[in-house]
Amino acid sequence: MKFKKVIALSLVSLMAVGLFAGCGSKKEEGDDKGSVYYLNFKPEVSKQWETIAKEYEDETGVKVKVSTAASGQYETTLKSEIAKKEPPTLFQINGPIGYKTWSAYCMDLKDTDFYKNLSDPSLAVTDGDGVYGIPYVVEGFGIIYNDAIMQQYFALADKAVSIGSADEIQDFDTLKAVAEDMTKHKEELGIDGVFSSTSFSPGEDWRWQTHLANVPIFYEYKDNDTNDMDKIEFSYNKEYKNLFDLYLNNSTVEPGLVGSKTVNDSMAEFALGKSAMVQNGNWGWGQVTETDGYVVKAEDVKFMPLYTGTDDDKDQGLCLGTENYFCVNEKASDADKQATLDFMNWLVTSEKGKKFMIEDMGFIMPFSTFDSSEQPEDPLAQQIAAALQDDSKTVVNWVFTTFPSQTFKDDFGASLLEYAQGNKEWDDVVSDMTASWASEKEAIVD
Repeated sequence: MKFKKVIALSLVSLMAVGLFAGCGSKKEEGDDKGSVYYLNFKPEVSKQWETIAKEYEDETGVKVKVSTAASGQYETTLKSEIAKKEPPTLFQINGPIGYKTWSAYCMDLKDTDFYKNLSDPSLAVTDGDGVYGIPYVVEGFGIIYNDAIMQQYFALADKAVSIGSADEIQDFDTLKAVAEDMTKHKEELGIDGVFSSTSFSPGEDWRWQTHLANVPIFYEYKDNDTNDMDKIEFSYNKEYKNLFDLYLNNSTVEPGLVGSKTVNDSMAEFALGKSAMVQNGNWGWGQVTETDGYVVKAEDVKFMPLYTGTDDDKDQGLCLGTENYFCVNEKASDADKQATLDFMNWLVTSEKGKKFMIEDMGFIMPFSTFDSSEQPEDPLAQQIAAALQDDSKTVVNWVFTTFPSQTFKDDFGASLLEYAQGNKEWDDVVSDMTASWASEKEAIVD
């Protein structure tokens, strides 16, 4: 499988400041059990984490608190929470860039059972001989489509394309021809638009400024034979624009209205059959099934890659990787650190914990404690698990973990919204994006 281990970068040049600082919280005298406070990154599974916390507390007597940051606000929330008297004992970073910011709070996990159970140790975030971030889930994203609607389209006698199924869409030109023709037939197909709305409410633009942007940056890195760059040209910006424009122009809403749309809006449109396609990841199935009155059937929900018009379209697979790395707060008390490690181990070794992670979360787990039969049952996770074993396609690794900062992502998202609403030229989007990348990379303290 062509899955490069770009996630696991050794950061030997970084300064690990204050890794052995004192305790960050005070406990009542005689309380040696410790407690766990997890700051959750993923709003779509907040209820599941709260259920897990209660179950673990009932079973062990160890208190587990879970708070969930709002979408797009994790870094801001973590900065606020970490400074409190009772800070998180368990938090996450999004990879090497996140570690640069939070290295002083990241406990070395190399001697922990949680790390030893990791199927591929090279996936961890390391610094010298230390291990400071451990991935707890492998995920993937692409274009999710409802094959029932696609089959309805391909059965039309007057369709404008010669292909007969969604499986035959293997490049951007074909995707564009199908999507634009489906728009012409949207009344017959009973949809409001081919693609769900392009969400740009505050904090809801990550699918564009991070996930979609992953594809052109992946290819730019590939062309330069590197895993990171201090400056980029956004050399595949036209390819990015190809797919972004296709979304905007064949959507359930007019481009001028995207500023009010959320990811939940977008997923609800897909779940209710108002759209045929939506860009999202395998976690999206949970959002579909949580939508009241959803009509999409599991057997009809499928993935296709994010085709943008590169020469590699036909060989391109899904975007696979992780940005979810557990870190234990080095500045927590010894009792809290041990309680947190025990909780982490329970998640990946106990029958009950594993069931929560697989069935309730729908996570694909990168640990040797899970055998091949222990995989999520939801259709999207199963397709991601299969893609991880598929050597016939080139995996697009998650390189967005090297994006310079949340500020860069927010600025890029704001620029994309201006373009979508007709208030900014594309060339200005490109120049602003590359300038922001360079300045934010320069601001990173090595």
